[in-house]
Amino acid sequence: MRELRIRLLAGVFVVAGVLSWAGARLWNSVGTLPSVPLAAPIVLALIAVVLLATALSIRARLKAQRERRPGAKGVDPLMAARAVVFGQASALVAALVSGMYGGTGAFLLESLDIPARRDQAIYAGFSVLAGVAVIAAAIFLERVCKLPEDDDRNTGATSAA
Repeated sequence: MRELRIRLLAGVFVVAGVLSWAGARLWNSVGTLPSVPLAAPIVLALIAVVLLATALSIRARLKAQRERRPGAKGVDPLMAARAVVFGQASALVAALVSGMYGGTGAFLLESLDIPARRDQAIYAGFSVLAGVAVIAAAIFLERVCKLPEDDDRNTGATSAA
C-alpha cells in the first residue's frame, strides 16, 4: 500500500476550499446560501474517534505480541490492511469536506453581524477542526500499522502489520 501524503491532503483541502468559497459567493449572489449542518462536525469527530480507537487497539495488541505476553491476541494482517484503507479513505474524504466547509466558512466571515451566518461560520469552523482530527487519526493509524522493516527506500510502499 502506498503511504498517505500530506501534500495530497493539503492540495485537496485547498482546491476544495477555493472552489467552495467561489461557489458560496456565486450561490449567495443568486439566492440564499445552503446551510452548514450541525451534524457535520459531530460526524467527523465520531469518525476521528473510531480511527483513534482502532489505532490504539492495534498498537496495544502489537505491543503485547512483541513482548510475548501469554494469551496475547495477534493482529490479523487483513484486518490491519482494512483499517489502513479505511483510514486513508477517511482522510481523503475529510480533506475534501473540510476544504468545502473551510471555503464556506471563509465566505461567511464577511457577514458575522448576522446571527444565522455567525452560527453557520462556527459550524463550518468546527467541521474543519474535526476534519483535521480525522486526518491526524488516520495518519496515526497508518503509522501504527506500518511494519518495522518497511522504510522509505522501498519505493515508498507501506505494508500493513
